[in-house]
Amino acid sequence: MLNQFRQSKRKTLALVAGAFLAVTPLASYAQEDVQKGLEIATRSDVTDNGFGDSTATAQMVLRNAAGQSSSRELVIMTLERNSSKVGDKTISLFSTPADIKGTAVLSHAKITGNDDQWIYLPALKRVKRISSSNKSGPFVGSEFAYEDITAQEVGKFDYRWIKSEKCGGATCEVIERTPNYAKSGYSRQLVWISTKTWQPEQIQFFDRAGNHVKTLTYSGYKQYGKFWRAGKLTMVNLRNGKSTDLIFTDWKFSTGLSDRDFKSSALEDLR
Repeated sequence: MLNQFRQSKRKTLALVAGAFLAVTPLASYAQEDVQKGLEIATRSDVTDNGFGDSTATAQMVLRNAAGQSSSRELVIMTLERNSSKVGDKTISLFSTPADIKGTAVLSHAKITGNDDQWIYLPALKRVKRISSSNKSGPFVGSEFAYEDITAQEVGKFDYRWIKSEKCGGATCEVIERTPNYAKSGYSRQLVWISTKTWQPEQIQFFDRAGNHVKTLTYSGYKQYGKFWRAGKLTMVNLRNGKSTDLIFTDWKFSTGLSDRDFKSSALEDLR
């Protein structure tokens, strides 16, 4: 009886030890993937440091499921963060068509947590704060959400490396990033980052239920000094068949923008 107990105990300990050995490498690999994902995201972010501020003219092309399109013109101004506590600040100012001329969206990205965003509506002649619960809503009727147009600061996500694969004429590191701020419309995103530019080539967005709902593609990259900028962003909505292009021209850097240009109270004075 005692021998049977000892044999049973030895078998139990062997099973536990076997399970530990089987699980430990997997846990180790998972931690390595988390660390590698963060390192890739950080390198992508650091590669773009130092531009100061920038402006660009953009054409926004909206397409419905039938392929019919309409276009808008806007200027996008960005002020680079100057500390580890705040993120980049961005203004999107529409000049055409007439019904949205003067509409402006201001975004103050946060290193962690929810971004601050405001919209100026000329018809109402007032600035309105965009609540956190509306950040997943469409940006001025496009397939971009308000949370898509703010600076994607590294601290706003948790990361995991997925794989390396060919993308175009380069190699891409594919990482998963999970929003760690409240009220995001996404459960996770898959990001393809080129090891040539260290900038994104594609992002796949998954809704809160885990469904792949949108894909953003970057194309036409050009180098301005040491900084890479995509000439075109295309967001495709897989649910409704609609898409939005953002086509950029006339990039300018170090134009003299400052914090006072990115205050919500200044939106009414933009022209």
